[in-house]
Amino acid sequence: MEITWLGTAAVRIGTQGEQILFDPFVQLIGGENPNCIDDFLRDTTVCVTHGHLDHLMEVPVFLDGETEAEATVYCGEASVRTLEKMVEDTGNVVCVRPGDEIRLGSVRIRVWEGRHARPGAAAVLRKLFSLRLFRYFRNALALAYLNPKFPERGQTLIYELVSEGKRVVLLGSLGLAENIVYPDGADLLILPYQGSARLEQTALSVVRRLRPKRIMLDHFDDAFPPVSSRVDTRGFKRLMDREFPDIPVVKPTAGKTITI
Repeated sequence: MEITWLGTAAVRIGTQGEQILFDPFVQLIGGENPNCIDDFLRDTTVCVTHGHLDHLMEVPVFLDGETEAEATVYCGEASVRTLEKMVEDTGNVVCVRPGDEIRLGSVRIRVWEGRHARPGAAAVLRKLFSLRLFRYFRNALALAYLNPKFPERGQTLIYELVSEGKRVVLLGSLGLAENIVYPDGADLLILPYQGSARLEQTALSVVRRLRPKRIMLDHFDDAFPPVSSRVDTRGFKRLMDREFPDIPVVKPTAGKTITI
């Protein structure tokens, strides 16, 4: 199984002849991992974890006939409602809910309920009064206009991919529902490391519940300045070394494939 992080929360998983793309996003001007929509257009299976713009904004391209082959998009109800306002034909959009299972040949993808991270008021204020706001003022205007058009509506999904005798759990944001018993012991947990006011503690609490064999971080990069920023992951790594020394934490390089 081959896994490639493509910046932000965009991840491509290749397994048993299938290529599955999660949360494609083209970074804004100044993003530290610059990419373009052409990096995604060969993918014909797209899974979206939630409706925020850095997870959903590029998806209409897959539905407007701009890809080489017809693409199928799997997403939650809130994302479907957003896409219906953006494209004429949503015939290739499949609405999935927690408890559903997607079958792609011999690959199975189970859908779980998740939660979105909470950044906290202090973090929002720091962004608003940052000098980067002036440096990336055009980005800020674009984000202010676009953000209300991409609501999450309390619907963040988790995908559990089962293939080749392995399990990969991919979170769309750093949060779990309190009342759900999630499957633990996944061969790989793809963990978005951004967005929480108590980042290290929140990430560690997720690890305690899911107990994966290995972790790959994503969403830690500065993808849409001035709202985003590069996250220092060293503190989390130190906490992991102390509490879970047997669980490796991988901080990937954008575009570089890892194999499990």
